[in-house]
Amino acid sequence: MSVIHVESLRKAFGEVVAVDDLTFDVAAGEIFGVLGPNGAGKTTTVECIAGTIAPDRGRVTVLGADPARRRGFVRERVGYQLQSTALPPALRVGEAIELFAAFYESPADVGSLLDLVGMGGERRRPFGKLSGGQKQRLSIALALVGQPKIAVFDELTTGLDPQGRRDAWRLIEQIRDRGITVVLVTHFLEEAERLCDRIAVIDKGRSRFIGSPSELTESIVPGSNSHHRLEDAYLRLLDQDTADAGQV
Repeated sequence: MSVIHVESLRKAFGEVVAVDDLTFDVAAGEIFGVLGPNGAGKTTTVECIAGTIAPDRGRVTVLGADPARRRGFVRERVGYQLQSTALPPALRVGEAIELFAAFYESPADVGSLLDLVGMGGERRRPFGKLSGGQKQRLSIALALVGQPKIAVFDELTTGLDPQGRRDAWRLIEQIRDRGITVVLVTHFLEEAERLCDRIAVIDKGRSRFIGSPSELTESIVPGSNSHHRLEDAYLRLLDQDTADAGQV
């Protein structure tokens, strides 16, 4: 069953077209990756899904609702982790979660949520004293505080060291195992290959591929083996599109 439907989505900022004629669906319970180069339109796409901006044209529905028109409905059901979470340095971890919880009718239990993200012992630690990995864990907790049905993570592991990135991956898998649909914006191909059931590759605001990571690899390099991983297929796909554009 589809919980997110994006159809012919277009969004421009002045003369810059960020997303152009983008269509895809996200199924309940899957981890759906949104991949593409910097400036491809990934963040604009998920902002339209979360209802923080309205599309210029096309249709977006989340759990059957238009996010731009029913923002309250979508906000209660979609947890959105921004690319960077900036909080007052003196604000303590527990206080931050309690503050965000006040916006929801049925928020998650603060202690249980901190335990889930591995920060049960950091409740009184000020935000300014957290490591980069701890800040990302807190941002995940803030996205989950409303007990959403869908969680959107935008460049969640950017800036983390390899161990922090793998810790975040395990946490995302735990979230999915709880029945939450995950939309993961990333430019880490290893991350997409490890986590995502399906991916959308976007470049210059347009869809270049939608399907599973293995389908992308097979479609670009038929009969591929372990030596032809997702990264190879992804780069070849973008190279093909550049070559095709040059021939037009």
